[in-house]
Amino acid sequence: MKKRVIVFSGLLLLGSVWMKADENETSKDKENTFSMSAQIRPRAEYRNGVLNPRSEGQGPAGFINNRARLSMNYERQNLSLGLSAQHVGVWGQDPQIDKNGRFILNEAWAQLDFGYGLFAKLGRQSLIYDDERVLGGLDWNIAGRYHDALKLGYENKKNKLHLILAFNQNDETKIDGTFYADGAQPYKNTQTLWYQHVASKEFKASFLFMNLGLEAGEQKEQKSDTKFMQTMGANLYYQPGDWTFGGTFYYQSGKNKNKRDVSAFLWALNAAYKFNSQWSMGIGSDYLSGAGTADGPDAKYKAFDPLYGTHHKFYGAMDYYYATPFKDNLNPGLWDNQIKVAYNASSKVNLALTYHYFSITSDLTVNGKDLDRGLGSELDLQVDWQIMKDVKLSAGYSTMFGTSTMEAVKGGSKDSWQDWGWLSININPRIFTAKW
Repeated sequence: MKKRVIVFSGLLLLGSVWMKADENETSKDKENTFSMSAQIRPRAEYRNGVLNPRSEGQGPAGFINNRARLSMNYERQNLSLGLSAQHVGVWGQDPQIDKNGRFILNEAWAQLDFGYGLFAKLGRQSLIYDDERVLGGLDWNIAGRYHDALKLGYENKKNKLHLILAFNQNDETKIDGTFYADGAQPYKNTQTLWYQHVASKEFKASFLFMNLGLEAGEQKEQKSDTKFMQTMGANLYYQPGDWTFGGTFYYQSGKNKNKRDVSAFLWALNAAYKFNSQWSMGIGSDYLSGAGTADGPDAKYKAFDPLYGTHHKFYGAMDYYYATPFKDNLNPGLWDNQIKVAYNASSKVNLALTYHYFSITSDLTVNGKDLDRGLGSELDLQVDWQIMKDVKLSAGYSTMFGTSTMEAVKGGSKDSWQDWGWLSININPRIFTAKW
């Protein structure tokens, strides 16, 4: 019995020494952290000419949509995981007894950190770069935007370099599996390289090159014919004191999915000044080249495609441009000149009023008549109120004053009053955090 006690005591001592050594070893590592957050974001909308102009006699529409999202994140030394599931829809569209839920994963990724600033992130993820003009998260949209991709990167205090690779298929094909049908991700594959250099607190610059593989094959024959379009450009940011300056330029080449040679460009310039803690003002100009009616099918396609950006952020809150297509396969380009005034009524209440004047950037002839380039004006008003921590109430109202050219390229009637109003509450708390 005494021998058993001695042996047992020795095992306990060895175990305690091993556990202590293991503690000392793991204490050098980053703690295991698990967090969970939730989002409930209903938005009521009054639509009387949003997305596309309404015609004479068409009445307004109204609804409430909702995003319900549950996100989970796990972190430890050299490893991070992100999972986010959401249900989106309109109030009342599902029956009270619903057997067919639409809960989907909008994020499902893992990131491996290899040290020295190197990492790999793979899976379903948002791709948000620069000001979101070409690659954005589209958070305004009820569903958001995600990509299935592999991101390889290197980062330090001054430099960031990301390589994004994706290869998409509609299903687990057996043979002839390189055809990629419409209805899923809008591209078949991509190779994207992004680099950002932070020169100082005031100045930074970034550069992007994206090669997109687009399926141009025949749907009936399931015959693959991938065409590649390249988008390349730079973003410059300069913030001296109370001023903010930005400049963007992109150029597109290669072939689009209609097998046409592409030569198109985008430039944007903006400046803002903060007068004091309450008032600020900004001006900007965005120019996207377009395709005119004089450009025949054999000519180079000159209409710039802003791809997977957050268009709602740039080209007017009513989303007439690029969030929705032009009519009759037209793509006449866009020149958007805007001025914005913002007022912080308090630390919790912000107001912003933006005026846009829109024009097309190419010559169009419709029904034998040369169109004037002016599209019209839009006014956007938005109010944000931080009610409490993790709860924000937002409201907006917009109206558009269109021209005859607007009728020709977007439809509707220029004589009909076009407006849109919305009210949204965003409840987004972190509900759980654990460390061990």
